[in-house]
Amino acid sequence: MSTQIPFRRELTFAYGRVEEVAPHVRRVIANNPSPFTLYGTGTYILGHGEVAVIDPGPADAAHVRAILDATRGEKITHILITHTHMDHSPGCALLKLEVDAESYAYGPHGAGKLEEGVPVEEGGDMLFRPDVLVRHGDIIQGSNWSVECVYTPGHTSNHMCFQLRESRALFTGDHVMGWSTSIISPPDGDMAAYMRSLDLLLERDDAVYWPTHGPCIDDPKGLVRAFIAHRHEREQQILACITRGIGRIREMVPVMYTTTPEFMYPAAARSVLAAVEYLVQKGELACDGPVAMESRYRLPD
Repeated sequence: MSTQIPFRRELTFAYGRVEEVAPHVRRVIANNPSPFTLYGTGTYILGHGEVAVIDPGPADAAHVRAILDATRGEKITHILITHTHMDHSPGCALLKLEVDAESYAYGPHGAGKLEEGVPVEEGGDMLFRPDVLVRHGDIIQGSNWSVECVYTPGHTSNHMCFQLRESRALFTGDHVMGWSTSIISPPDGDMAAYMRSLDLLLERDDAVYWPTHGPCIDDPKGLVRAFIAHRHEREQQILACITRGIGRIREMVPVMYTTTPEFMYPAAARSVLAAVEYLVQKGELACDGPVAMESRYRLPD
């Protein structure tokens, strides 16, 4: 029986309106809904008086204005970026035109791969450069709040979660969402890193997750365990395809994603590529030539 992931998609909100979703946590949702963002990018505001902003969203002047309106009479002192996809970080540049605050992130787009000598093609926010580089375990101290940095590469190589230490609330970006699994798209996306990052979360004591898209996750470890099981099932589906003589990714996708609309097949194929790459790394799959979308895969000799 396949793993039943307890997805939650219901959310009551209005675009541009700030809402206090938990003590010392407010959220403003950008009007950029899509199959990849659900209702849009949820920008979080931590603290009161002197505050931090997590993921100011796309380069949308109306959304940045909503963030400024939500913090009128307060001071934005920190801008925290989970990662550099176009629905998360470009709003930082617009926000910094209005406020005197430094940005904090693991690094520019592809930073985690560039450190390993792996080039990453354009596709993210290539203009973003954080003012302050942060690493796993770093503490960012505000005047009335503090945040622990939790490095979770996989969805992107520079993905960083942030825990509001006072309430053990983890802001998970796109690493763990309650409405959907994350797309892992090589070369910047890395399934091996993603699985290690999920394992890392199981070792933690976070009380609740606040993803950038969708509602909160109030059973964090239960959802993470379901995601891990789901990825293992995808691996088994790939191996079953190989056994049936289906050796190319484009042929696997319709077999594996029977309930997914065809317009989502390209994104699904990227996730299959990531899983195939991981299986090759583990020695459970082989191919003649490089791991690539058009290669033919087989069981090892």
